[in-house]
Amino acid sequence: MVAGSCGGVGITSLEKAVAAAEAAHLIPHNMRVEEFTGYADNTTTPDHYVIYWELSPTTDQTEGFSADYLMGQCCLAIEESLDATYKEMRVYDRSIWPLEIKVVKNGTFDRLMDFAVSSGASVAQYKPPRCVRSASLLQILDAPVVSAHFSPRPPTWSM
Repeated sequence: MVAGSCGGVGITSLEKAVAAAEAAHLIPHNMRVEEFTGYADNTTTPDHYVIYWELSPTTDQTEGFSADYLMGQCCLAIEESLDATYKEMRVYDRSIWPLEIKVVKNGTFDRLMDFAVSSGASVAQYKPPRCVRSASLLQILDAPVVSAHFSPRPPTWSM
């Protein structure tokens, strides 16, 4: 595993990919990613990436927000933004399953912070993790999942 990575995907790459998906598919519908984290799920065969999103509206009205379709498009946009190695593994080798976004209830990331602080982290220095490996944190994230969405097709990739 590469330092500063989430199962091989660089943290900076993941942040940029999430921002691109948000700009292309959520912002136009008055939604945004309040917070996110991810992990490489190796309990499936093949492995796949799971990203937890806490969403919030940018206005009182979310225009034309169809969760299933838009979240699938967000999954695909993230996959399209990742590097050639990821795409090769996903498309050519088929050693990675489609990316999954799990939408969690509002306040979930506050519960992550509460857990970290109760485990000795400083409130003033706390930052939500971009990659989760702890079973305890995954339990906190999985409990309030309100929906799960997969990429509808593989990303574009050529040799």
